[in-house]
This record gives sequence, C-alpha cells and structure tokens, in this order.
Amino acid sequence: MELSSTAYVILGLLHKGPKTGYEIKSVVDHSTRFFWAASYGQIYPELRKLAEAGLIEGTSKPSGARKRTEYRLTASGRKELRRWLEIEPAVFELRDEGLLKLFFAGAAPGAASKAIEARRDHDEQKLRQLREIEPMAKAAPDSFPHMVLRYGVALSEFSIRWCDEALAELNREDAA
Repeated sequence: MELSSTAYVILGLLHKGPKTGYEIKSVVDHSTRFFWAASYGQIYPELRKLAEAGLIEGTSKPSGARKRTEYRLTASGRKELRRWLEIEPAVFELRDEGLLKLFFAGAAPGAASKAIEARRDHDEQKLRQLREIEPMAKAAPDSFPHMVLRYGVALSEFSIRWCDEALAELNREDAA
C-alpha cells in the first residue's frame, strides 16, 4: 500500500501520542501547516485507510453526545513511519502563486508591486504566527519542531527583506 504525505503527517503526529481526528487537525494548524497543510477532508479518509491497513487503531471515546475516536500507532505503524523517515526526501517543491504572478507581471502595469506587497504582508503575518507558537516548539520533547520553526522564521525574515528590496527596485525604476 502506498501512503500519501497526509498519511505520514498522521503517523508522525500519532508517534507523539494518541489523538482524535480533531486533535490531529488542531496540531497541524499550529505546526506543520506552515510547510505541509492537511484539511479535515484529507485527514479523516486517511485515518480510515491507515486503520484498515493496520498501521493505526482507533478506540471509541465519546464526549457527551459527540462521537469521538482516539487513534494510536500500532507496531506496524511505527515501523512504517521509521521506514519512511529513513528514505531521502524526493520533493523539495515550492508552489507560490505570488511568485508566478510576479514572473508574468510585465503583462499588467502595477501587478508587480501588488504581488510583492501581498507576499510581504503574508510573510509578516506568518512570522507573527511562528513567534506565537515558538514557546510550544521550544517545549517539545525533542529539538526538531523548534529546528523547523527556526527555518520558517529565517525564511520569512529573508522573504520580507527580499520584498523590501524588490519594492525599492520598482520605485527606482518608476522614478527613472
């Protein structure tokens, strides 16, 4: 069975302890979404597939009238997660609509500055969010979440500086 990237996100999060689908989504929203997002529409079907494959197991844990299933890794799930972690990453892909629009901005006056300003606003917001969750990353049982967070901070700071330089370049061109 070939697993999706979302499946490995789930296995990795369950390695840290049992979680419901809702808890998995919450952790994703405060951690991996900055570099690898997952929606409820991806998480719940993957939970079913992983359970059918014997990589996780679910236990019913109702909360009031609400149905809840808490999932935990099985020995096979831990083995599969370790196998995947030992394989060199195959994809280092950046898909960025803002950069794509900037690349073609010569076709629409003013599009370049709009794309750069939007990128800068996005990166400033992302940097604020990363700073907010930094204490949680520092408190993790190992250093890896904080290591990845520092990458996100450095990348955001770099991008903000790049945007400032690009906007200054556009202003110089407009003044000429």
